[in-house]
Amino acid sequence: MAKTQLGARVDEGVAELAKKRAADLGLSIGDYLARLVQDDASGLRARAVGAAARFLADHQAVFDEAEAQQQAPPGARAA
Repeated sequence: MAKTQLGARVDEGVAELAKKRAADLGLSIGDYLARLVQDDASGLRARAVGAAARFLADHQAVFDEAEAQQQAPPGARAA
């Protein structure tokens, strides 16, 4: 597949985040950006965010209870 060069100007912080994330994934910046665009265009990212939101909505009480137990003073959990 032929490759086309694109140019974009972004804040330095965004550039550093992109470089770090690409390196974490073992990808070049170009391949990382291509993956982001493909995921966005396919709707994959939106579906993943929606699924996460539904999961949290369904199970928020479990997370709230676990957090409350962690914040309770020592001995408060003994019953």
